[in-house]
Amino acid sequence: MRRADRLFQIVQLIRGRQLTTAKWLAQRLEVSARTVYRDVADLQYQGVPIEGEAGVGYRLGRGFDLPPLMFTPQEAQALVVMTRVAQQWLDPALARASESALSRVLSILPADQRHAAQHTPVYSPPWGLTPEQSPRLRIWREATQNARKLALRYRDAQGRSTERDVWPLGSFFWGAVWTLVAWCEKRQDFRSFRLDRIQSVACLPDTFRLAEGQRLIDYLRRQGVDPRLVVEGK
Repeated sequence: MRRADRLFQIVQLIRGRQLTTAKWLAQRLEVSARTVYRDVADLQYQGVPIEGEAGVGYRLGRGFDLPPLMFTPQEAQALVVMTRVAQQWLDPALARASESALSRVLSILPADQRHAAQHTPVYSPPWGLTPEQSPRLRIWREATQNARKLALRYRDAQGRSTERDVWPLGSFFWGAVWTLVAWCEKRQDFRSFRLDRIQSVACLPDTFRLAEGQRLIDYLRRQGVDPRLVVEGK
């Protein structure tokens, strides 16, 4: 990789994350940490507002942006494939948004790259979410974003139905099924619900405020998972 390309990639990687360590950058770019330190120092000298320091982590200052990006052929193909999957496994609102975003990306590609991306031979079969599951996933996602409580009717593995009020924390896709993580008021503990076993879900007018021990990162730590691996996609 040319140094100019590496500097550009460093900016892209830092601006896509809340905090980025030199070690992580070095692994992604396949260079030494010393090279990353030197490159970051050069970018800062050139006026790129990279905040932070070696041994702590870097982030990009607010208000900084770059011109519209071009994509490599593989990046464009990856976006096409991800959109195909999204159309089957995301709720309708996000699926439409992903398709709209992809159209914008394809519109700036040269004709040959656009044709190659659109004809990527990787597909997602049309048997993802059912018509009943799609709106429930959207309700869960929006309630999570807005910290709204949900009234849930759920059927467990033994076929027993229960009703409970929950505080939605996150949604996880496992390749064949979604699981929805929440803080359960009835159990006063974390609970995980399979989307395909949810019989009904309704958004309540009440909001919730999480305390320490009730957050998604607390759930992940209890499961023995480093929250950064999930939240930041490391």
